[in-house]
Amino acid sequence: MNFRSKMSIAALAIVLVTGIAIAQPHGGPHGGGDFFGGGMMGFFSDYLDLTDAQQAQIKQIVAKEKPTLQPLFAQEMQSHEQMIQLIQSGTFDQAKAQAIATQEAQVHTQLEVEHARIANEAYQVLTADQKTKLAQYITKKQQRFEQHMQQKQGAQSEQAPN
Repeated sequence: MNFRSKMSIAALAIVLVTGIAIAQPHGGPHGGGDFFGGGMMGFFSDYLDLTDAQQAQIKQIVAKEKPTLQPLFAQEMQSHEQMIQLIQSGTFDQAKAQAIATQEAQVHTQLEVEHARIANEAYQVLTADQKTKLAQYITKKQQRFEQHMQQKQGAQSEQAPN
C-alpha cells in the first residue's frame, strides 16, 4: 500500500471515528448541522454496537472540545464569506483571493489537527473488536474510493482527444 493510500485511510479513519461524536451543532461554510454530520452517531452506534456509556463518553469528549472548535468554525466561515464577497464584487483581486485562501487553509489545518486529536480520544473508547470492525469498514470504503477514482480516470482518458 502506498503512502497516499495510507494517508487516505488515516484521514477517513479520523472522519469516521470522530463522526461518532455528533454532539455539537456548528455553522461552518458547509452549512449548519451537527458536528461531523447528522446521522453518523446512529450509524456508528449501530454498526459498532456502541454501548450507552461509550456514546456518552464520546459525546463528552466532543463537548469538552467545543470551546476550542467553535472559534475555528467561526474563522472558517468568515474566510468563506470573504471569498464569496470577493467573487460577487465583480472584480477579481488575485492578491486578496490568495490572502483569504491562505487564511482559510491555516484555519482548516488547525481544524484537521483538532479533529485528529478528538478522533484519537474517541478511538480509545472503542473495544478491540470495535476497532477491528471499524478498520474493516475503513478498508472497504478505501477500496470503493480507489475503484471510483480508477473508473473516473478511465472515463476521462476515453474522452480525451486522440
